[in-house]
Amino acid sequence: MRSAFDKLLSWTGLALAVFLLAAGGLLTWATTFIGDQVNDQLVMQDITMPTEEAIADLPDADREALEEYAGSRLDTGPEAKAFADHYILVHMNASSDGRTYEEVSGEFIQLSDEEKASAEGQALGQLRQSLFMGNTLRGLLLYGYAFATIGTIAGIAAIVSFGAGAVLLVLVALGFWHARKAGQSAERPAPQQVLQKA
Repeated sequence: MRSAFDKLLSWTGLALAVFLLAAGGLLTWATTFIGDQVNDQLVMQDITMPTEEAIADLPDADREALEEYAGSRLDTGPEAKAFADHYILVHMNASSDGRTYEEVSGEFIQLSDEEKASAEGQALGQLRQSLFMGNTLRGLLLYGYAFATIGTIAGIAAIVSFGAGAVLLVLVALGFWHARKAGQSAERPAPQQVLQKA
């Protein structure tokens, strides 16, 4: 009875171990695919991170976020996030006095045709266009960062799956060994007790 129970648990564990190892393989493929795609797409944009001179006048937090990447080619998710949040956004906020694209666009739309044709109206229209392009670029870069993060998570999950699968394989081997030992014990006859005369 004990042997049959051990075998049942071991076969179940073996099935689960195979599932975890297959999941680890798929997650490894996913992290490699995502990493390659993010890198390829960012490299095609041919963006160079700002140099130390270009970030010298930025607020401390933004400068510190960009310093480690200064002058390098933008080809990773973390670089894309740093460039989007600490360089593009800073310049967008500086040019718009902290106003968002939605606010500037709303102001521009409310102008009459005559006001839009004025120097101030045209400047507001150009600001609106700059903020739109900045938001678009930021969004695309942050998508790259998001996918890179998903790739990192998939890589961690792959390691966990492989580790759990390996542990289960060891437990399965121990389970089959114990089932065989329990089966051999059940087949041996119990020793006869000898009654001793007093």
